[in-house]
Amino acid sequence: MTDENRGHEADDAEGRTPSGQPDGRGGAGATSEFSRPDFLPAGQPPPPPVDRSHAPSHGPQGYGEGWSQLGEPPGRARWSGQEQEGPGYEDWTGRQAPPPASGGWGDPSGRTHRDTAIFATPGGLPGNQPPPPSRAQGLGPGWAPPPVPGGPGPYDGTFGGRAVTERRGPRTGTLAVLAVLIALLASAAGSFGTYLLTRPGNSDLDPSYRLGTAPSGSNSRAPESIAGVASKVLPSVVSLSVNAGTSSSTGSGFLIKGGYIVTNNHVVAGAEPNNSQIQIQFSNRKSTSAHVVGRDPESDLAVVKPDETFGAPEIALGNSDNVVVGDPVVAIGSPLGLTGTVTSGIVSALNRPVQAGEENSTDTTWLSAIQTDAAINPGNSGGPLVNAAGEVIGVNSAIATLGRSLGGQSGSIGLGFAIPVNHARRVAEELITTGSAKKSRIGITIDQSYQGTGVRIDTEVRSGTQPIEPKGPADKAGLKPGDIIVEINGTVLQDGYELIALIRNKAPGEKLTVKFQRGGQEKTTVVTIGAASPQPTPSPS
Repeated sequence: MTDENRGHEADDAEGRTPSGQPDGRGGAGATSEFSRPDFLPAGQPPPPPVDRSHAPSHGPQGYGEGWSQLGEPPGRARWSGQEQEGPGYEDWTGRQAPPPASGGWGDPSGRTHRDTAIFATPGGLPGNQPPPPSRAQGLGPGWAPPPVPGGPGPYDGTFGGRAVTERRGPRTGTLAVLAVLIALLASAAGSFGTYLLTRPGNSDLDPSYRLGTAPSGSNSRAPESIAGVASKVLPSVVSLSVNAGTSSSTGSGFLIKGGYIVTNNHVVAGAEPNNSQIQIQFSNRKSTSAHVVGRDPESDLAVVKPDETFGAPEIALGNSDNVVVGDPVVAIGSPLGLTGTVTSGIVSALNRPVQAGEENSTDTTWLSAIQTDAAINPGNSGGPLVNAAGEVIGVNSAIATLGRSLGGQSGSIGLGFAIPVNHARRVAEELITTGSAKKSRIGITIDQSYQGTGVRIDTEVRSGTQPIEPKGPADKAGLKPGDIIVEINGTVLQDGYELIALIRNKAPGEKLTVKFQRGGQEKTTVVTIGAASPQPTPSPS
């Protein structure tokens, strides 16, 4: 920041002289170019005779036209040898005139008094000329004003027709030459000082030193490299901006078959169906509006349809069942609104139970997610997580963050979660064909008070709901209230959240191998996943 309010008091602090103070450059202290004659105090004896043998001869006609004297007293002095009226004047023969009477002109205190003379155009003195200055030193023919001690010296020119030599300061041309010389010297001194300050101490300068030209190369990359994968996938990734009046959101998505775009439900939750409140920007920076085709809050997936795709290619969908921990992956999206951002990492875990949204909310999502350390930030939601072949294996949906007690970090900390693409494929198909997605269920109620290993089926009726749905998938598989489910498809369960996520990640009709305990004995059964009764999609608040 700079302080631009400098007060006037700074002038004195910096050594500036206020206007009108004696400084030799003008104002009250400026010295006149012309010399003024000294005047004697009134009533004192005349000065000793002055040698005028070298003074130029002037008569009364030597005064220029327009010459006058400020402070002239009333009365007349002797002019051309004749005495005139007027107290306190010397006549022009060098005799002392009578002293002034009381109240006459002069300084009765005896202090030296000076009149101020103004000299105008030199020349003759026609007509009635004014009298010469009173009490001047040196009178009579040939008189000339003597130089004032300490004054600027005689004036070069003519006075009364005769040459008078007066010293002056340097001429303008001389001053200009001196100024140029001073400027050149200052510039040379500055350049030399800069050289002394910037030259290397070891004098390793080499005027012939060159680094050479940049090597020739190619921008093409191997298809399996990160750059190759990015160049393949980027044209199919879009950025979404939703403006719902009182709320707005941004996110990412990718183009699939038929010109549809898959994204997260929480990205477009504020937009109403069939209402073009969504703007989509493609990788070529062309934009178009879009509307919601269908959304599924439980899986946090949605499908939108843009009005135009501008020839963008559809992305290839992979198989998430073939993903293993350690596989290289690339995440693409618009984190924090930065479109076309590419980050890379590996698959760091599988079947990670993740709850997205608010607990006990209708939009709460349970994911059996793919965990990755590829940087994912707000705005990446809905973008693709692809493998080394450029195929989508997951939909980036959530990130883990540190709590406020640990600093409130909300960006990527290396824990990102993606919805497996096999689950996203099924939900997208159902949303496009029917407008809603089926809810996977096995028909049990979990005992939340159980603290042991695995998940225990509740033993009591709660809020009118039976622990096991009659004739539901679990009932048909032989499960009973109080049974403890310890493993699903070979995955050991840690809690009920993980069981929910695993079930919701499967499609209705899929079979699960369930290992459970009853009365201290371990048993195994197969459960066919069913579908919950269709429910209307909740409208955005």
